[in-house]
Amino acid sequence: MIEPDLLEGDGLEGAVFELDVGPVAHGGHCVARTADGQVVFVRHALPQERVRAVVTEQRKGFLRADAVEVLVASAERVEPPCRWAGPDRCGGCDFQHATPAFQREMKAAVVREQLARLAGMTEAEISALDVRVSELPGVTGQPGGLGWRTRVQYTVDSTGRAGLLKHRSHEVVPVDRCLIAHPQVQEAAVLGQEWPDLDGVEVVASAAGDVTVLGTRGRGHPMLVSGPSRVREHAVGREWSVSADSFWQVHPAAADALAAAVVDLLKPRAGERVWDLYGGVGVLAAALAPRLDSSGRITVVEADPKAAGAAQRCLRDLTTVTVLRSDVERALRNPRWRSVDLVVLDPPRAGAGRGVVEAIVARDPRAVAYVACDPAALARDVRTFRDAGFRLSTLRSFDLFPMTHHVECVALLTPDNSRRS
Repeated sequence: MIEPDLLEGDGLEGAVFELDVGPVAHGGHCVARTADGQVVFVRHALPQERVRAVVTEQRKGFLRADAVEVLVASAERVEPPCRWAGPDRCGGCDFQHATPAFQREMKAAVVREQLARLAGMTEAEISALDVRVSELPGVTGQPGGLGWRTRVQYTVDSTGRAGLLKHRSHEVVPVDRCLIAHPQVQEAAVLGQEWPDLDGVEVVASAAGDVTVLGTRGRGHPMLVSGPSRVREHAVGREWSVSADSFWQVHPAAADALAAAVVDLLKPRAGERVWDLYGGVGVLAAALAPRLDSSGRITVVEADPKAAGAAQRCLRDLTTVTVLRSDVERALRNPRWRSVDLVVLDPPRAGAGRGVVEAIVARDPRAVAYVACDPAALARDVRTFRDAGFRLSTLRSFDLFPMTHHVECVALLTPDNSRRS
């Protein structure tokens, strides 16, 4: 149903529809259709609900909308714990209106859908993977799904107030508190101050209790406002000293969970040669090194100079590990890199891409562990691996980002001997 008095101009932005909500889709929304078959991506709804939704954006072939009234609610619906969650408010969380368990079910459904649509896997192949999203240990004293985010980026508006952005917008919502932020981030009181000379403020809270505030102007490098320029983290039984503006997993339990999954899936053997591509500060290499003994070798490839420098400092006691500061594609073009037993692949959100995948397959490793923060990028790269004669053998998924649509996966890819024969 459309209410004509709410139409704006000749388009549909502002129109109101009553919609029967369908399955969850990648990106933090569910899919619905209007009476005439128009696809609508609806935020703040859940599968099998009936809602009144306001169109927020009209694109070629589909609409985006916010559910502003729930007519028939899902049994999995809850009241969002944060007053800033909901239509036309902060866009940082996607699923606060669902139980934590159902959030994980929706994320698993998205992973399965991406593997079917982008990786070209059959229903039987996907079913065999038994895709589930595992919950990580929460932060002590925090309700389930809250208080986990150890790094928060705030945007500063024209009045100098720090806040968070609306969904698909540059408009700043001047929130007074972010409930998914770690308690140490909240205690930094960034939201209670004015920042007239900055465009953004970032708060970093480390596992060792270090709290750093960084400021940004335009596209310049972050500036130290307060706290240490290097923070101490704990992972895989080691202490790490990393630049406050370097990448580190934002959930306190994430690094150990992902490292344990990589080691368990690869099952490294003594003497094997390992490539850790997009290796960051070397957490995964440090987890693998003890399994290889003194005859094994690990090469960490990382392009970012700060991360590569941290890896060299933090892993200097591991004589079997070498850190190579290089772009991954450039490193793989080196003809001296002729053979490898195991590959760890932890690319940025866009994925590894065809060139990197084909260069890895050409070295015929016995196994590849792919750590992915985006299921669509993972699925596209799985398709390339499959076309090149590898199969997705095992998949583990983790809820590193509760209340949001994001999900982390660790995939094991192995040679498909049935296709090579």
